[in-house]
Amino acid sequence: MAKTKKGGKKASNVFIYASIIIGIMVAIGAVLPEEFGAFTASAGAWVTDYFGWYYLIITAGIVFFCIFLIFSPIGKLKLGKPYHEKEFRTIPWLAMLFSAGMGIGLVFYGAAEPIQHYLAPPTADPETDAAMIEAMRSTFFHYSFHTWSMYSIIALALAYFQFRKDEVGLLSKTLRPLLGDRVDGPIGTAVDVLAVFATVIGVAVSLGLGTLQINGGLNYLFGIPINIGVQGAIIAVVTFLFLMSAWSGLNKGIQYLSNLNLGLATILFIVILIIGPTMLILNMMSTSTGALLDTFLFNSLDVAPLNEQKSVWLDSWTIYYWAWWMSWSPFVGTFIARVSRGRSVREFVMAVLLVPTAVAIVWFSAFGTTGIEIAKETPQIFEMPAETMLFGIFNELPMSMILSVIALMLVASFFVTSADSATYVLGIQTSNGSLQPSNKIKIVWGVALSAIAFILLLSGGETGLSALQSAAIVSAFPFSFVILSVLVSFYKDANEERKHLGLSITPNKHRMQEYVEQSEKERDEELEAEQKLN
Repeated sequence: MAKTKKGGKKASNVFIYASIIIGIMVAIGAVLPEEFGAFTASAGAWVTDYFGWYYLIITAGIVFFCIFLIFSPIGKLKLGKPYHEKEFRTIPWLAMLFSAGMGIGLVFYGAAEPIQHYLAPPTADPETDAAMIEAMRSTFFHYSFHTWSMYSIIALALAYFQFRKDEVGLLSKTLRPLLGDRVDGPIGTAVDVLAVFATVIGVAVSLGLGTLQINGGLNYLFGIPINIGVQGAIIAVVTFLFLMSAWSGLNKGIQYLSNLNLGLATILFIVILIIGPTMLILNMMSTSTGALLDTFLFNSLDVAPLNEQKSVWLDSWTIYYWAWWMSWSPFVGTFIARVSRGRSVREFVMAVLLVPTAVAIVWFSAFGTTGIEIAKETPQIFEMPAETMLFGIFNELPMSMILSVIALMLVASFFVTSADSATYVLGIQTSNGSLQPSNKIKIVWGVALSAIAFILLLSGGETGLSALQSAAIVSAFPFSFVILSVLVSFYKDANEERKHLGLSITPNKHRMQEYVEQSEKERDEELEAEQKLN
């Protein structure tokens, strides 16, 4: 009988090494903010210049691998033992995927990204009808299949090895088919430290965006200045809130905040859909989705070596996004994995790819189309920084103050939710995979996340957004090799499992029945052992 491996609540070597690295990074950024910002910018430019092609290829490869899993016999495997029932019913499970797909980025870039693509499109002439379609198509591209395929691979591997192979929920353990017991030693520790570092930077980038937008909204509505002092105060207040939420526990804090996010986002979306150019929104959604699918393969691999306009655009947008999603993948992946026990691989991949993609398309259609149309009539919106564009647009709509307050509340709620969730995930990663990390460890990571976000804003000066983008690009580069290794490891083990069960287009039912009976026997032995312990 396979023995279930359990993590402990105590801090691990991963916690020690990762906290030292993050601590050194915070100290250098605090003492030498300008030098730190210059180094981050130059490192980000170097990665983009020399490895932009690499980011595009591996991201496209992951998308095609997910599509392969949907049609492969591997898709029939269950994320768990054959006797495991689905932990959540389908509708609540899909709602969780929806919540995971909604974040600070959707609010921050909801109108700002389509407007900026409209002003500087990848290939079309700026401020034309072609530029508007290209702007919407490009935004859909950044928030759809590529994003969620990245999350899907990490979540799939974690769920598969944790629920089916009885491993603890650490990314290093998903590499056991490749590395054997070396995942329990220094190599495994190094992998988990990389995952922690990527998670911290990825989440800190989101917190930085949230801080910029809250500051921008307060400035636009109440005249509060935009500066690092105000941003520091915002981070301090929100840090206190999410640490209180983290202390209350996952089931209470994050559950309440997720419900709040969903409610506020739904209200904001419905209002914009009704008072905005409704028919144009729906028509642009259809046309731009068609443009996305029509150019999907080309844009997934196009590095634009002979097109300077698109090459510059790729550096500022697509490559930044692919890096950001890579650094977010262990964070989002851990959460998606936790709620997906009992699902088949096929069902899991299809839902994770399609549901959040549909949400993103609908969301950006409403906010992007409305934003561009209003900005055409009010050109000064085109001159606004990204963090204040949304509030400038709301100012031209009915109920402007109400919409702006709801948007501020939504950004703040997403800020708290992201940070709260991240402290929990980082606690798991640095407590030997324990699903109940201690509050002390979560608080350490909560403070670290806020400190990194503040340091990135401080080192970026007036170009804080550029500093956040550079940090995401740099942190994702080493972690990309871990993602590729996880993909290969998962396929190796899942394919062997598929062969063992005789799964094919027409599965060997006799062998499957034998496996089910053996698994049920193991389940009964586990239950009997637990009863003896109790």
